[in-house]
Amino acid sequence: MAGLIRREDIDAVRERARIEEVVGTYVTLKTAGVGSQKGLCPFHDERTASFHVRPQLGLWHCFGCDEGGDVISFVQKIDHLSFTEAVEHLASKVGVQLRYEDGGSARPREEPGRRQRLIEAHRVAEEFYATELDSPEGEAGRRFLAERGFDRQAAATFGVGYAPKGWDHLLRHLRGRGFTEAELTASGLVSQGNRGIYDRFRGRLVWPIRDITAETVGFGARRLYEDDQGPKYLNTPETPIYKKSHVLYGLDLAKRAIAKERKVVVVEGYTDVMAAHLAGVGTAVATCGTAFGTDHVRIVRRLLGDTDDAAAGVIFASGATRGGEVIFTFDGDAAGQKAALRAFEEDQRFASQTFVAVGPDGLDPCDLRLERGDAAVRDLVAAREPLFAFAIRSVLRQLDLATAEGRVAALRAAAPVVAGIRDQALRWEYTRELAGWLGMDEPSVRQAVQGAQRAGGRPEMPVAVAHGPGGWSGGAARRGSAPDSRSGDRRSWDTRGEGGARGARPFRDGGSYAGGRRYDDGGSFREAPAAPGSMPGGHRPPREDPVARLERQVLEVVLQLPQHALGAGFDGLAPDTFTVPAYRGVHDAIRAAGGTLAYGQEVERYAGAQPGGDAARHAAAWWAEQVRENAVGPVAGVITELAVAPLPEDRPEALAGYAQGVLVALLRMGLTRQIADVKGRLQRTDPADPAYQQVFADLMELENRRRALSRD
Repeated sequence: MAGLIRREDIDAVRERARIEEVVGTYVTLKTAGVGSQKGLCPFHDERTASFHVRPQLGLWHCFGCDEGGDVISFVQKIDHLSFTEAVEHLASKVGVQLRYEDGGSARPREEPGRRQRLIEAHRVAEEFYATELDSPEGEAGRRFLAERGFDRQAAATFGVGYAPKGWDHLLRHLRGRGFTEAELTASGLVSQGNRGIYDRFRGRLVWPIRDITAETVGFGARRLYEDDQGPKYLNTPETPIYKKSHVLYGLDLAKRAIAKERKVVVVEGYTDVMAAHLAGVGTAVATCGTAFGTDHVRIVRRLLGDTDDAAAGVIFASGATRGGEVIFTFDGDAAGQKAALRAFEEDQRFASQTFVAVGPDGLDPCDLRLERGDAAVRDLVAAREPLFAFAIRSVLRQLDLATAEGRVAALRAAAPVVAGIRDQALRWEYTRELAGWLGMDEPSVRQAVQGAQRAGGRPEMPVAVAHGPGGWSGGAARRGSAPDSRSGDRRSWDTRGEGGARGARPFRDGGSYAGGRRYDDGGSFREAPAAPGSMPGGHRPPREDPVARLERQVLEVVLQLPQHALGAGFDGLAPDTFTVPAYRGVHDAIRAAGGTLAYGQEVERYAGAQPGGDAARHAAAWWAEQVRENAVGPVAGVITELAVAPLPEDRPEALAGYAQGVLVALLRMGLTRQIADVKGRLQRTDPADPAYQQVFADLMELENRRRALSRD
């Protein structure tokens, strides 16, 4: 089994993936001074650009929401990926062959390089199926779509295609493109028979199933012909790149709307997803041949930014809901109700409120749109009902509440459902609701619920999660969170919230916190969010403070223009030179990384190893990452902010003079502080004391050094 991605491969991905190109696909960037670009932040609404990118260092930072990091963390946040998924995605784009070390991975991985071959096979297959939909034989598929209200443009938007009848049409096409039999077998695009391999999908309408990065990893196929003895729907089998419990159909199209609206609508089929999106419900997704399960919960929680808000799910008079919403749509038949009750078990893994929307007359979104138009689909979603209420009423509908025997039976059947609600406040509220629906006194219903709770061994969950100092969850179990196992992928910095993301909060995906860092679901270290500017032992000072401003400007120069700080005396500064705790932490990280001397040595090494390469750019990015890796706790966020901050001087020819000026000013300030200390010691020393002459000599040396700086 392959495990950790090798560190050198992660570094290669980070270097080859130009951050300005990656960010530029999502944000329109404009020049903002020498070596800096800026645009509107993709992570919060703003009218004035505060999102800055420093291409030479490979870093980004938003001064509006305090998010920041490198190219990997940007892809993680924008595409809602784990660290490992982001590295693999970028590697495929920039042509880096990833190698894996043994052990430490939470999920099995395919052989290095194999994934991209399988992805490519699916891309070729998708093109083949799309072309076949326009063929004469594809008329059956086009007719199926038209009967359900989907035109050719809709088919193209969702990548719908047609798998022709016959045993080897796709097989021959893929062989002609250079794919081996072993690759085709592993892809799941073909099946194995007594006489060899043959096309898995034949005479069917096919939908490409894409992962969150929009790469096709499998297909779902619908039977079209009466003589087809196979199942109505046939999906790709489990493969190295396709795990049905890890994908949601339509997620590639819905992910940004889900993150923006903090709402996800879970429908039952591929055509339901198409109908919902075309009707204006852009947050619709569907499972692929399996029930909505724990792994799907994890994916959705990451997209919703699900948090432990005690008020999550509160519905306001306007119809809006506090926190995220998860809305399940089901058919009105018995199977749909059963699916809703299954969802009840999964709901407790969400901190956000979960709802059920059942179409009128049992119509699914596709049929509803076909019969009553787009507005009816939107109305279906808007008329959602809380899942807890739906689950309880589903039980009550099965019994005759007009009789005493029926009401008692209903109480016995519904009490375990209410007892299964882990949120204590909601449980007691639904106890009162159940008493009203049954027409029974509340104490009797409460007693039945408590008895069911004891019998079922349901855990007592608090109304709100108690946080430790500073807003941290302190390792306590989150409401409805299942404990996660954490893998040990290579270290990286996902600086979500670094430097402080507008108020302290517990981590959104339930990761563990330790020593100012935590592990996310990709195994990477992530900086602990803090309140704006907050630091252990102090706060960032106002920028108008002249001393703090100078210290900040010096660190900006050292991180952004290390070539000008090299040899200027910065590496000789004493550990206590910086008075602001945050900036002292940055200085400590620079010293731990080897100082600017390490940057100069890397320039020489790279220039010798890669003649003609951009040694300065490589060394600057490498050194900035070394400094960030040596940072402690939230200091990494401060480093990113300083490395990306616009400099007051934006004329290329004047940068060297500006850098020299602020460095000299800091050195003079440090010498002045030392001179004051020595003068105080001299005044306290008896002139007759032998140490007096040494203290006086130290004072003269410091004065000479300060005068020398003035002459320079």
